[in-house]
Amino acid sequence: MNDIRPLLVSVSGDLGSVLRRLEETSKGIVLLVDAQGKLLRTVTDGDVRRQLLEGAALTQPLSELPPRASATLRTPCSGAQALLAMNTHQVNQLPVLDATGCPVQLLLRRELESQILLSTPHLGDSEMGYVEEAFRTNWIAPLGPNVDAFEKELAAWVGVRHAAALSSGTAAIHVALRLLNIGPGDEVFCSSLTFVASANPILYEKATPVFIDSDPATWNMSVPALQRALEDRRAKGRLPKAVVVVSLYGQSADMAPIMELCDAMGVPVVEDAAESLGATYRSKASGSFGKLGVYSFNGNKIITTSGGGMLVSEDESLIKRARHLSTQAREAAPYYEHTEVGYNYRMSNVLAGIGRGQLKVLEQRVAARRRVFERYKETLADLPQITWMPEASYGRSNRWLTACTLDRGISPASLIERLAEDNIEARRVWKPMHLQPLFAGAEYFTHAAGQDIAGDLFSRGVCLPSGSNITDEELERVHEAMRRFLRSA
Repeated sequence: MNDIRPLLVSVSGDLGSVLRRLEETSKGIVLLVDAQGKLLRTVTDGDVRRQLLEGAALTQPLSELPPRASATLRTPCSGAQALLAMNTHQVNQLPVLDATGCPVQLLLRRELESQILLSTPHLGDSEMGYVEEAFRTNWIAPLGPNVDAFEKELAAWVGVRHAAALSSGTAAIHVALRLLNIGPGDEVFCSSLTFVASANPILYEKATPVFIDSDPATWNMSVPALQRALEDRRAKGRLPKAVVVVSLYGQSADMAPIMELCDAMGVPVVEDAAESLGATYRSKASGSFGKLGVYSFNGNKIITTSGGGMLVSEDESLIKRARHLSTQAREAAPYYEHTEVGYNYRMSNVLAGIGRGQLKVLEQRVAARRRVFERYKETLADLPQITWMPEASYGRSNRWLTACTLDRGISPASLIERLAEDNIEARRVWKPMHLQPLFAGAEYFTHAAGQDIAGDLFSRGVCLPSGSNITDEELERVHEAMRRFLRSA
């Protein structure tokens, strides 16, 4: 809740005290209250000027101010109700009173009319220098010095030897599957609770996806489900050609047992760390465990290149081939010659410059998003209807998005709709792939018999505004809107 105390002025004061408080708070308004803290009227800087022009001294007691009925609202009230009241009374500020008539909040039009988005880009101080260098040297087209440097810097940051900068995380997954020779008739296991970009590339290569449930303790791929799926396929004599493991909402999957299972059966792992750059697993970077790792720099990610991705591997030959495939698979000939299908998947030198600047502040962005999560957890701790996405003991989540589940019987859609009325964006957690019409009929291995964890998380889960550049005032707006909804649910 906004700290209303600096705006409160006792009726026992004088005009000078109002003037000083107006200068201190810079809100253009103070709230005049009686000895019991009840609102008597609002006082603006215009009110003070008028009193002085009429001959009043700064020592004039506030008790001599003419009474005035001020527009107010009673708590609880929504942002939509507040804006309607502001329009009706033609004001830009409204005090909110509790049941006893004491002010508890001051709502400002400029804040209510500004939308709070889920996750917005957050630029630092270095990006423009790299971009300007690209313009100055005319390295505008794909590839160039920034691309080369970004690949080296990202690889060093995550502790992997080789990296290829691509046009998107989706492109990186697609190229990874090509490198593993995935084709028609092959099966690829994939986390079910994820964005469709994790699974679509399986269809690009006309392979067959098989979906794996989540673990309730991490929301990521269930090790028991994966084990049953692998044992089932081994018994049938047709192991999958790859496993795409997704690290969801900034938290690494439990990679040690996953790698142990897959290595024992000779199945390569593609680690989809699109959402978890900056997260760790047993002190190593998320995305550095699989045969191939994937990162995304989409506009809503923890760092961004506007659009872009990175494919990493310890195997230099795989990354060299990735670069070949992602530049239309052009052969080394004195003319344009192609012997296989390739793609226009390379990152531009301009966008790579943005990425280089963003990488410099990655740790700051992780710390900021983790602080946002902690603020939610602490401020809403008294609301038992919320359960926060757990953080596994094996590492650090980057808390890319603050995600929670609501008690059964409370509709995530209703909360999202109510927040939207207050100009606040929130979203459901990803709809699992095994529930998507696109993948109707695909096989699905649950965490345990009768336990569809991914489906349950979707039915109750909500993602809340989590940007590293969200302000304290914006967070307070979200907290208050959630509190109003859940107390009435």
